[in-house]
Amino acid sequence: MADNKFQFSVAPERLWQAINPWTFMNHGAQFGLVNVNLGQTPRPDIEQKVLDEVGSYGRQLGRIGDALEVLIDHVPLEGLSRSESDAIAILKGQLAEIRKVKDRER
Repeated sequence: MADNKFQFSVAPERLWQAINPWTFMNHGAQFGLVNVNLGQTPRPDIEQKVLDEVGSYGRQLGRIGDALEVLIDHVPLEGLSRSESDAIAILKGQLAEIRKVKDRER
């Protein structure tokens, strides 16, 4: 009887990497499972100060969402097209889902 073992590997047989932590800062290395590159900015120094002093992108978007929700609740919305009404409805749904996650995690 022949031994027909099927082997499959997506990784190389030998896997190694020289790690020098002092080079990370100089070469823009990223840490973390998921890293988001938001593109180039002409003034990264200002962008970093905004993040440090005002709040993360998530916090900034959260505040924008809170303000939009106030406007949606107080501005007359009749006369919107179907696609405009759909856009408002989708946003309201997302804001409600965000609120649920925040409430659950607090």
